[in-house]
Amino acid sequence: MVSAVSGPPDPSGAPISPALLAQMASALFAERPAAPGLPGLPGLPPGVQAPVNIAPPGSPLASPAGLGPSVPGTPVPAGLLPGSNLLPASPTPVLSLAHRAPALLPHAAAGNGVPDTLHSALPAYEPRLGGLVQGVPPASAASANPVHAAPAPASASSPGSGYYFLQPQAVAPASDGPLQALADQARHAAPDSHLAGIDLRGPRGANTAALDQQGPSAAPQYYFVHAVPQPNGFVTPAKAHPHADHAPAAAQQDGHPGFDIQAVRRDFPILSERINGKPLVWLDNAATTHKPRQVIERISHFYAHENSNIHRAAHTLAARATDAYEHAREVVRRFIHAPDAREVIFVRGTTEAINLVAKAWGGANVGEGDEIIISHLEHHANIVPWQQLAAAKGARLRVIPVDDQGQIRLDEYQKLINDRTKIVAIGHVSNVLGTVVPVKQVVEIAKRRGITTLIDGAQSIAHTPVDVQDLGADFFVFSGHKIFAPTGIGVLWGRREVLEAMPPWQGGGNMIADVTFEKTVYQPLPNTFEAGTGNIADAVGLGAALEYVERIGIAQISRYEHALVDYGMAQLASIEGLRLIGTVPGKASVLAFTLEGYSTDEVGQALNAEGIAVRTGHHCAQPILRRFGVETAVRPSLAFYNTFDEVDQLVREVRKLAARRR
Repeated sequence: MVSAVSGPPDPSGAPISPALLAQMASALFAERPAAPGLPGLPGLPPGVQAPVNIAPPGSPLASPAGLGPSVPGTPVPAGLLPGSNLLPASPTPVLSLAHRAPALLPHAAAGNGVPDTLHSALPAYEPRLGGLVQGVPPASAASANPVHAAPAPASASSPGSGYYFLQPQAVAPASDGPLQALADQARHAAPDSHLAGIDLRGPRGANTAALDQQGPSAAPQYYFVHAVPQPNGFVTPAKAHPHADHAPAAAQQDGHPGFDIQAVRRDFPILSERINGKPLVWLDNAATTHKPRQVIERISHFYAHENSNIHRAAHTLAARATDAYEHAREVVRRFIHAPDAREVIFVRGTTEAINLVAKAWGGANVGEGDEIIISHLEHHANIVPWQQLAAAKGARLRVIPVDDQGQIRLDEYQKLINDRTKIVAIGHVSNVLGTVVPVKQVVEIAKRRGITTLIDGAQSIAHTPVDVQDLGADFFVFSGHKIFAPTGIGVLWGRREVLEAMPPWQGGGNMIADVTFEKTVYQPLPNTFEAGTGNIADAVGLGAALEYVERIGIAQISRYEHALVDYGMAQLASIEGLRLIGTVPGKASVLAFTLEGYSTDEVGQALNAEGIAVRTGHHCAQPILRRFGVETAVRPSLAFYNTFDEVDQLVREVRKLAARRR
């Protein structure tokens, strides 16, 4: 068959003549929307971009091009008057630092009280006026998700108000145009070319009618997970969650976690590192967590624009630094639901916080014959300061035992409490076993006897919601680097009446109201316990990290991580010769084990060769490991940026090691 339009068949054997395809392409681009003119200017000819800054003729800001921006002093070529050139220059301003201002503002600040968006703009990305100049309207909430966007009514008065590839309601030129005729001709000329489905007569085609009936949905839809109708009518097949048997129902109502795990991972630059040529799999989160770029950029912004000592100067940078530091304190208060920001004391970390309480509160309240209760699960940081206090005061340290799964025995705890007990210091989550301790019950039992309580939240702060008022303890402590903040910064929260009754544990600047050689008057809380220049920038970074977690939702994180832990426990338990250390249900984050035939260091080195980072050794918790008959253990530990695939990689490599042993 020979077409008058397409000419003789192509000798290459193509089903459609290249000449016909060229005509279709020409017709397509010929019908693109016309560029609208700017107010006060006529419509621009095709191919000419509109300027951003309009300088009148003769203006010192007019460039030789006439309409483009420039700066005073631009030389004008001889014989050419300013503004006489009719061709516009580039629409991009030369001096665009003003565009960067919003991105350079402190991410921690929120003028309306609402946290910044989860994914902040990089400082190098400058917002442009392209949409305004070229006539592309901003995306609305209804069109943000093209899968569920409702069609907008067409406007006869503005046929060129949007581009078909930007607006879901306009995906093709007019139905009676030459492009449709050419498509019809191509379909008849090449019946075997599978072009029978081409239909450009509707605003989006008849195949998308079901799309309009779907209505809006609060839950996002992903073509690689869900059955999602595409604009061409194809419906992607739904795919089962690869780990559906192991994720809790609350986290899987729509087949995937409540946040975009890949978007989260892109926020952490270090996760793109390669170790021994392999992608990094970071499973050492109980030791320290990585930092999102939002935290890194916030600290960088502090040093670039706010760096100063705080509280004691009248200049601008001191005010900025003080505001940023105190804003971080307020974020901490909000995150742990404390009643008063003045109860939040910045310290170096959990270890320093416990030492502060042991020295300041313990020194004033513990005496000879008194007793201090801790548990068998404790990190060395919640053992050694109390041992030191007991030795200095002649007091006694009592220990709550654990059962064979790794949970404390509340029945034995109640037997230990008596009238001589002065303080109960308990870890919220074990850093070796992952045991979530029923701290609220522990605190309630102690409170009935008027006993002071402290909760070590170093391993819980990033994995479970914390409400200090609900927990009821007198002290709650945690480290920033366990929750995506910098090292060297942590928090001691204490009830105000307890803190105000404590003497300062260090003396120096920042905590002084008045000093004479006869007497010193101290500042009120929180300065009482913040002697000297604090870690200001990293406190600001801690605030940014907590705001980042707030945007995602700690409850969402907790559900997802529990699914990861349950899955990892089930997979590791299937490996012959592997012994899990700590098997209490509902545990958090940690998957400690030993492998028959290997030292823990050998396992760690073999995993590192595959890019998998785990901790080996005694993990600063020797008493609990010895309770289970081991000196060391391999400790993979999870965070919300870890994936089921990474758990699978861990299990696969450990299984290989077990097979080699046999």
